[in-house]
Amino acid sequence: MSIILHIPHSSKYIPNKYLKFFTLSKHELQIELLKMTDHYTDDLFDVSNSNIYQLKFPLSRLLVDVERFERDELEIMSKVGMGCIYEKTHDGKSLKNVEHIKEELIKKFYKTHHENFSKIVDKKLIENNKVLIIDCHSFPKHPLPYELIQAMDRPEICIGTDNFHTSEKLRNLIGELFKKSNFTVKYNAPFKGSIVPHKFYNKDKEVQSIMIEIRRDLYMNEKSGEKNNRFNKIKKTLEKIINVYLNEN
Repeated sequence: MSIILHIPHSSKYIPNKYLKFFTLSKHELQIELLKMTDHYTDDLFDVSNSNIYQLKFPLSRLLVDVERFERDELEIMSKVGMGCIYEKTHDGKSLKNVEHIKEELIKKFYKTHHENFSKIVDKKLIENNKVLIIDCHSFPKHPLPYELIQAMDRPEICIGTDNFHTSEKLRNLIGELFKKSNFTVKYNAPFKGSIVPHKFYNKDKEVQSIMIEIRRDLYMNEKSGEKNNRFNKIKKTLEKIINVYLNEN
């Protein structure tokens, strides 16, 4: 089996040519990046193994969100101005003017990422017959205004599943491994689902997928954006859990 670690939201980078389309001040934009970025997930999920590949989207989700459906009519978050090209901030204010750049952003960055994603899955299937996509995220301790679920009792670990691409064995094993490491766990709450490239979606059960969301206060200071003293412990736990699953499959 091959594992692909999909890291869509860890970057804060916005190319200079697109900054002029943002309606926020520099200070407001920094606040939005602090609130919305899945900070350090590329580091947390940096697992060394020849059968593990990390695919990181290099741009901020504030410019392009590759986890959302391309078409707004299919994307529930487009109702709050957060389709694949965000128009609104975490609290519903204007983020950027997208009229003249939306199609360019989708073609240049969104479609390129997903084409690359599909090619990597194809390659790994040829090499090892089975692929597990781990959709790697983090989330704030307290819900942000845009979120659909506003319940305050958030678990330390949220595991997202897909009815077709997440086997019961995969779901249970990952959940139990986190519980044995003394984390509180919920499934599909406060976030649900797990990404699969369109080419394989609901078609190929050899492509498995599961989302792992880490509550940010476990590994960082959410006000300053800095790692805390538990960061390395969380990272080692993730590495151990991923390798246990890989070794058992």
